Amino acid sequence: MLNLDDIGFARNGFRLTADFQVPGPGITAVIGPSGGGKSTLLSLIAGFETPDAGRILVNNQDITADPPGDRPVAILFQDNNLFPHLDVLANVALGESPRVRPTPATLARSKDALSRVGLEGAEHRHPRDLSGGQQSRAALARILLTDRPVVLMDEAFSALGPALRTDMLELVKTLLPNATILMVTHDPEDAKRIADHVIFVDGGTVEAPVETDDFFANPHDALARYLT
Repeated sequence: MLNLDDIGFARNGFRLTADFQVPGPGITAVIGPSGGGKSTLLSLIAGFETPDAGRILVNNQDITADPPGDRPVAILFQDNNLFPHLDVLANVALGESPRVRPTPATLARSKDALSRVGLEGAEHRHPRDLSGGQQSRAALARILLTDRPVVLMDEAFSALGPALRTDMLELVKTLLPNATILMVTHDPEDAKRIADHVIFVDGGTVEAPVETDDFFANPHDALARYLT
């Protein structure tokens, strides 16, 4: 469970406020106009930014002052963040340990994760040898190795075509059933297909999550403008 308790943040004339609980486990989509604060919200949860006021809690644990690496939070980036000089197996193993030489146990778990995302046999290929969809699968396998209760996805599959993006989102839902997932997307159809709840972000105001069907059935004025 993720709780943003009276969060306030201001930088360079931009202000963001948030005060709500994110239901979990499950997928919550985060949508809204560009520049509204979606990525800032994820940066605060991940620890890349620090709020000026309020607290961030995961399962009632206050993580507001924790550095990013110590938080029970994993992040799936748009560019997959794979290291080009490492093979796929080594990239995935980094999800569990930053060690240059992973232990045999870590390598075994990494191979299992690659199998679960459909990349069995690709362990010793490099990112440059993979398609965009395969790179996304490798990045997802690394998330499985982190085994953290909160997963942030910042337009992670936006570079993929609609059919492949849908496949990847379904795979996320299947492989991470116990995670609380926040998924930033610019495509409302992704939210309708996969999300249990939706958060609307506009002008630095982060609204509380609403069940997906109700969210789209009864849009307020700002949401209606965004959707048209």
